[in-house]
Amino acid sequence: MDTLIEHQRRCERLVEEFSSARAAGASVGLAKSTSNLFRHRDQRNTRRIDVRGFRHVLQIDPVAMTADVEGMTTYESFVDETLRHGLLPTVVPQLKTITVGGAVSGIGIESSSFRYGLVHETVEEMEILTGDGRIVVCSRDRNSDLFYGFPNSYGTLGYALRLRVRLIPAQSYVHLTHEAHTNPRAFFTSICERVRAGAVDYLDGTVFSRDSMYVTTGEFVENAPRVSNYKYMGIYYRSIREKREDWLTARDYIWRWDTDWFWCSKHFGVQNPVVRFLATPWALNSRTYQRIMRLSRRVLPDSHRTESVIQDVDIPLDNAPEFFDFLMKEIGILPVWICPFHAFDSTVTFPLFAVNPDKLYINFGFWDMVPTTHEDGFFNRKVEDKSLALGGRKGLYSTAWYDEATFWKLHDRKSYEDLRAAYDPSGIFPDLYAKCVGRR
Repeated sequence: MDTLIEHQRRCERLVEEFSSARAAGASVGLAKSTSNLFRHRDQRNTRRIDVRGFRHVLQIDPVAMTADVEGMTTYESFVDETLRHGLLPTVVPQLKTITVGGAVSGIGIESSSFRYGLVHETVEEMEILTGDGRIVVCSRDRNSDLFYGFPNSYGTLGYALRLRVRLIPAQSYVHLTHEAHTNPRAFFTSICERVRAGAVDYLDGTVFSRDSMYVTTGEFVENAPRVSNYKYMGIYYRSIREKREDWLTARDYIWRWDTDWFWCSKHFGVQNPVVRFLATPWALNSRTYQRIMRLSRRVLPDSHRTESVIQDVDIPLDNAPEFFDFLMKEIGILPVWICPFHAFDSTVTFPLFAVNPDKLYINFGFWDMVPTTHEDGFFNRKVEDKSLALGGRKGLYSTAWYDEATFWKLHDRKSYEDLRAAYDPSGIFPDLYAKCVGRR
């Protein structure tokens, strides 16, 4: 942990660096250690300001059940610190390398979202470096336009330097139950019933095929008859079909998907037992896989025989079976991660990620290469079109193909432009559409 005084010193130095970049008329980007973006970023003619020092948990209040944490803090560090107090962040995204600021500026979700909503809904206050060079503190009652407008802005309204995040009590272990289904409608009905009952701490699902899917629930417990380990030779996603119930430490539950990047580690050969043994636990994590992926992009030639389809799509529950059928017939990626969520507070709206407060949404996460003979973007466009037709949303961390008119139907352009005028009148940061889509 670091102190608020030291945080303030970092802020002062950053403002000086940022002011220098603004005076030079440069567009501004971040120099940081990790990134979970899976789309092209053209950073030519961009001056990068160094925010890597903003990686500290500043304060934990076990009475108020909140933590003050800097924006570049990874959830791995955040979780380690809160567990020392018997606490956890309310919603912890799936990968250790995701940063707290990134999960709010983007959209973060996990298996507690059926109770608490998305990551940005767990934040009580933010300190944001805006495009006009100010550090603005915002909350529901203070500069609320920026507070509600910041989620899903992807650094186009500013950078979160400090966030106050709600915490929940944690126990030593999580008891898992895997419920098998062969019928998609029964599968989604079971998820809905468990959300309504609200009797468990965690809830997600996994689709292995059209007739093989599992609802997984997790409950905190203080004792466990046995404890599984998926940090080395064991592979978590395979265990879902092999075990009716399971027990993990609280920390290992939080990072159950990280060791194998859900199941995407298969592309690096480390699900082979021999390769896995030689890799050692040190190399089995999302940080390693990201480095390999980014290196391969630089050194390997492009191929038009496959299309990268890396998407998280949020579909209202009523339309989830239809989207499921579409995925099986027309995209064909398996497995698929399933995560339910709804708005935590139905009285507020986040203009850049507005959802119907009366609906339960199902997040479909699917990430793979699809063989193709079509033009670039063929399958990703199909996903976007189907999502739009079913009243859904998709994450902007990955490839997007929306035309500009369609994009701004999904994101409140008037609110966004008002925020730009108030906090970045000179246009130091790129426009949201230009950053997330308009690179072609």
